[in-house]
Amino acid sequence: MATTNDIKNGTVLNLDGNLWSVIEFQHVKPGKGGAFVRTKLRNVTSGKVVDKTFNAGAKVDTARVDRSEYQYLYKDGDDFVFMDNSTYDQLTIPAAVVGDAENFMLENTNAVIAMHDGSPLYIELPPSVVLEITYTEPGLQGDRSTGGTKPATLETGYQIQVPLFIENNTRVKVDTRSGDYLGRVIE
Repeated sequence: MATTNDIKNGTVLNLDGNLWSVIEFQHVKPGKGGAFVRTKLRNVTSGKVVDKTFNAGAKVDTARVDRSEYQYLYKDGDDFVFMDNSTYDQLTIPAAVVGDAENFMLENTNAVIAMHDGSPLYIELPPSVVLEITYTEPGLQGDRSTGGTKPATLETGYQIQVPLFIENNTRVKVDTRSGDYLGRVIE
């Protein structure tokens, strides 16, 4: 058991039999009344986001979550196979747990896998990854002066919006949380 003073981003709480990850928190001390902690929580299994308020100093049940560095090896049917970077043990994770991270993972990509009681909860990728554009329509000559966008397919098969000047085989930086184009990568 911990108190609300121990809450920080990334902490996993066990509330009503469900695991909730703290996205953001704020300690509030109003002029009148007692202090409280306002949190935004994400359900680890369903991804649902809720706001919850706790009285300051209240007891909360924290869940033990182990995070380890793994390397993505390959896709096996609907499952994904990862290798623990320290023990070289292989772990098979269902597509439901991998979720949208699938759109940004290439073979040999490193990821952090959060485990609770031996079962995988979720996958954390780096905030951005560098991927290659495999196909996009050519931009028109007169369109380059405006801030327009066009669809482009990444090497993972995921489609994002990119500026009109981006061409095929261009390496781009992509935000793994939102899928937004962040810029070209010039090597």
